[in-house]
Amino acid sequence: MSILQLAWRNIIKNPLNLLMSIILFGLGVGLISFLLLFNHQLKDKFDKNLAEIDLVVGAKGSPLQMILCNMYHVDNPTGNIPIKNAAPLLKDLHPLIKKAIPLSLGDNFKTYRIVGTNHDFPALYEAKLNEGKLWAKDFEVTIGKSVAEETGLKLGDKFVSSHGFNADDHAHDEQSFVVVGILEGTGAVVDQLILTNTASIWLVHAGHGDEAEDNASEDNHNHEAEGHEGHAHEEQAQTEDNHEHGDSHQHDNSNADLLHHQDQEITSVLIQYKSRTNFQALNFGRNINENTEMQAASPAIEINRLYNMIGVGTEALRWLAILIAMVSALSIFISLFKSMRARKYELAIIRVLGAGRIKVFMLIILEGLILAIIGFLIGTALSHIGMELVAKYLKADFRYSFTGWKFLDEEWWVLGVSLILGIIASIIPAIQAANTDINKTLSQK
Repeated sequence: MSILQLAWRNIIKNPLNLLMSIILFGLGVGLISFLLLFNHQLKDKFDKNLAEIDLVVGAKGSPLQMILCNMYHVDNPTGNIPIKNAAPLLKDLHPLIKKAIPLSLGDNFKTYRIVGTNHDFPALYEAKLNEGKLWAKDFEVTIGKSVAEETGLKLGDKFVSSHGFNADDHAHDEQSFVVVGILEGTGAVVDQLILTNTASIWLVHAGHGDEAEDNASEDNHNHEAEGHEGHAHEEQAQTEDNHEHGDSHQHDNSNADLLHHQDQEITSVLIQYKSRTNFQALNFGRNINENTEMQAASPAIEINRLYNMIGVGTEALRWLAILIAMVSALSIFISLFKSMRARKYELAIIRVLGAGRIKVFMLIILEGLILAIIGFLIGTALSHIGMELVAKYLKADFRYSFTGWKFLDEEWWVLGVSLILGIIASIIPAIQAANTDINKTLSQK
């Protein structure tokens, strides 16, 4: 019989001790592994969605809420800002701004947000077209990969939006959107968005009056019966057919188009600086906060604050996991130490049969390692299964895709630490076993 087989038989002789040791060890390892998986994927999502945006400008309110809403799309807007206030940011040739990307929020389709913006937005995430084209006319949309997969929308499909960000909110039945493009998957927030032009967002919320359409588009429909009470309603109800006949308004998807509608509103502006080392750029956000009715927030600063808030909880859980792992190591030590008393005669016989002190020492060390490995495997399995279960709730609530089937390099470190704990827990019982007095033990028997 090999030393490995002997070690295994010794372990399974005490099933209760075995069960208690591996459950404790598995809980400690599992919690540590789960935290690694969660933190790694959460940080990856946050970092990927920063998209090199230096500043977000929107309505006054919570800076963190504004960042979570406009960059991560997991919160509600702090409000809207008039284009006349944001106009200096949207103009070309601004000395500090490389890109200024407007966002208009307010509607959803099956909880997937519809975002009014320009063609610079998908470029932020290096999103490429998988099918079709980018939106060009009013009520044309280009959808992310997750939207297409979860809703079943295809090129040419039409749908109506719901007001707000919940699927059961009031539906805008009078006007439908048409899918003209589907983006490839990026792993970023753009996968879960429905993109269109800003004018479409205005038109959906404008009502049915002629004045609302005048404000939302550069070019007006020619109304033959101006003042007729039902004429505007009829024309907007027919916009769905206009997609096919080419009568809907086409925009150049640039900020210049927005500047013709100073009395309209948008939700926010995403800003990239020309240079992050420019002194004026460093104070740009502060100047907006102090001298305008708008609010500016740095995504990097706010996300770091969020990390710090989350970090308090994860740090407490991490120390709890370490404590559980240490208790489990103590449990392994007690289990092996107690077994030495019951196995003194057995160990003495092994010595008589020719096993040296080193072999006996290694036998006990091997038992500790086997317990540690079993605990590690159970803990790792629990952590990945747990992460997969949590991922379903995160996806349902926030539309972010987490997974439990991702394995990290750090888990090898967890295995190494587990083996070290197994060795430490078994080293004293191993020394005791190696120093067993053969004559005394056999004579007592």
